[in-house]
Amino acid sequence: MGKLDGKVAVITGATTGIGAECARLFAQEGARLVIGGRREHLAQKLADELGRDVVPVRMDVTSEADIAGAIDLAVKRFGRLDCMFNNAGAVGVLGPIDETPADALDDTISVLFRSVVLGIKHAARVMKTQRSGSIITTASVAGFLAGYAPHVYSACKAAVIGLTRTTAIELGEQGVRVNCICPGPIATPIFGSAFGLSDEQADALAEKAKSVFKTIQPIRRAGESIDIARAGVWLASDDSTFVTGHAMVVDGGLSLGQSWSAMQEYFGKLISLAPEQASSAG
Repeated sequence: MGKLDGKVAVITGATTGIGAECARLFAQEGARLVIGGRREHLAQKLADELGRDVVPVRMDVTSEADIAGAIDLAVKRFGRLDCMFNNAGAVGVLGPIDETPADALDDTISVLFRSVVLGIKHAARVMKTQRSGSIITTASVAGFLAGYAPHVYSACKAAVIGLTRTTAIELGEQGVRVNCICPGPIATPIFGSAFGLSDEQADALAEKAKSVFKTIQPIRRAGESIDIARAGVWLASDDSTFVTGHAMVVDGGLSLGQSWSAMQEYFGKLISLAPEQASSAG
């Protein structure tokens, strides 16, 4: 038996990276799925890989009609909605704050925050009637730590964490849980896409990024999409039925602070600057 046997989920941004890995693991654990992304051919390819209980749709999360349509399709096809996974994202607008174009700002907010509001909105209209369901959003440690992502991305992820808490309070009374997952750096094609690389180039960059990401947190390996997928399965399953309003950090210890080895190096440098008697006293 799978942890998600009998459950129905909608996953946005499911064509690559974290979303695709979530779709694979959800299907493996027995869920029936509607998976969406802007590149319909990739959604179809993944659905073909995963089997007949996975329905692909073209979904642009800046379109409320697309989000509502995917949820309605899940209910029509499978009879219910047990999990809404708001995963779609992008790095968004880059650069200094005084050079931020207003149109790029609006586009980034539309993908990273507005789409989450709409995903929760349309999942709630189904789940409140059922009096059950789990809503999950991919947030980020950049939502509460400065210096790990661009300004608007970080601000939107902070807003997602706040929205998770406020909607958890409202919807909990109807038996609906709302949580988010806060990954640290995960080696996915999202970084390459932000720089305008092709799909193949973005995939290649993601592989190369693993060598960098494995050194920046206490757990000395790169974070991977499967780490987020496993957290998503737990939040979607009945194992977490008393968990709501939670921002689950999956970052290998990054958000705990600087690494132990870096701290030792720092103190070593301080000691080298101290008078000789202080060094011997230590």
